[in-house]
Amino acid sequence: MPDALLLLIPGLPLLAFGVIGLLTLFRWNKGDAGERLSARIALGVGLVSLLLVLWADVTHFASPAPHVPLLPWLHSGVYITSISMTVDGLSLTFATLIAVITLLVTRFSVNYLHREAGFQRFFMVLMLFVAAMQLIALSGSAILAFVGWELAGVSSFLLIAYNWQSRVATANAVRAFVTNRIGDAGFLLGMFMAFSLFHSTEWDVMLVPQPLESGLLIGVMTLGFMAAALVKSAQFPFSGWITRALEGPTPSSTVFYGSIMVHAGIFLLLRIHPLLEQAPLLQYLLLLLGGLTVLFGWLGGLAQTDIKTSLMFSTLAQTGLMLVSIGLGWYTLALVHLVLHALWRAYQFLHSPSFALHTQWQAAPPAPAWLRKQRWLHNAALQRFWLDPLADWLLVKPTLALSQETQVFDGQILDKLSGTPGHYSGISTLADMQAMQQGQQRLESGIGTGSGLLGKLMQWVAEKLEWFEQHLLLQRGAGPAQALLNALSRYQDRIERLLTQPRYLVLLVVVTLVVIF
Repeated sequence: MPDALLLLIPGLPLLAFGVIGLLTLFRWNKGDAGERLSARIALGVGLVSLLLVLWADVTHFASPAPHVPLLPWLHSGVYITSISMTVDGLSLTFATLIAVITLLVTRFSVNYLHREAGFQRFFMVLMLFVAAMQLIALSGSAILAFVGWELAGVSSFLLIAYNWQSRVATANAVRAFVTNRIGDAGFLLGMFMAFSLFHSTEWDVMLVPQPLESGLLIGVMTLGFMAAALVKSAQFPFSGWITRALEGPTPSSTVFYGSIMVHAGIFLLLRIHPLLEQAPLLQYLLLLLGGLTVLFGWLGGLAQTDIKTSLMFSTLAQTGLMLVSIGLGWYTLALVHLVLHALWRAYQFLHSPSFALHTQWQAAPPAPAWLRKQRWLHNAALQRFWLDPLADWLLVKPTLALSQETQVFDGQILDKLSGTPGHYSGISTLADMQAMQQGQQRLESGIGTGSGLLGKLMQWVAEKLEWFEQHLLLQRGAGPAQALLNALSRYQDRIERLLTQPRYLVLLVVVTLVVIF
């Protein structure tokens, strides 16, 4: 397979994202005809992307070439970063899984979201998500994988808040977005350590076994990537956000939290498993966190009554088992488990609306008797072990407080320095009344009221320009400036008429010759 065609696997969905976005922006895909156009673009791109992935599979088995450099990206001193692809068995397996499931979900979404107000927006974000996941799967470097990592996070936030009019949906989107920033910080730490140690973020450079004396630094780098993987796959103690992220439509729940994005962290751990083998303590930590995630998903699922939430807890339990497999060094088993679980969970999520419709009049099955007898444990499972309020207290509330403080800083400091008009605070004295009247007069004359150093300067310049207009340009009879301009134009016309006469032309030629010689 030509190397350049590898870029089309994530590039085509990204192009579809831009095309659907432009069509929506200029309102060229309104109505049922517009829905058909957007659906055909998404389905066509999904099918071509799947065919390209299958072609890459066949080519890889015919002539393996794990690392494929494509384009130089950054070369500064000893630091080298390029746009490269990895086409080994792990990346191609995950890329094929992504292409198959997203194509099925795209076809399901065409009918499921028919005549929805956000139909175009959903398919636009879905294409962005497909491009992001293919970048994660096929990237040849950590920095290119981070681009896909961030695009997947953005598309996740947009689809959780699909019903943006709902305060619950937007609050859950913020909760998921803020929690995932912890993982992003870990990913950045891993890339920083990779640049410090290897002067590169290429996987083929980073995953080579290193001498024992660099074990501590390798461990710090691995811990950063591991933190990113744990948060993205919602492993304990970062499991609270994922059950709240089901506010989006069923297709988005399927591809994000049921089958694909929830496995992105597992895929990253499989990618960096040579680094994990150089840090045995981190493998023990994976065993511990994987076991806690299995326990959390199992007990939480027993106490839930909603079908999608129950499936989500089951997904957490399964990804916890994959984490245990990676901690034990059973990487092939973890990969097989990932593929089978993703396909089965996608099938279950896509059938959940039909199942809920047929069982809406039936009572939800109660929790097991042994769990109900343990009241404290049953209550903890119902409350999801209080991870949600803990995450709000530690992450969401400080972030919102920081944004409010930033807004206050903007209003009290930056707005005054930049001259942005402040907020109206009422009239308490006669001086305030007169100031307000003067401000109204300035507004009526076209001049705003400036505040701050720059604002006062701009107001002074505007007042001088207004005086110039009023006294020179806008007086009766067009003003002195206009009269002067008219006189100058009349003299210019007279000079032009004189220069067109023959004697003046001959005189001008003679003068020119005298000057030259």
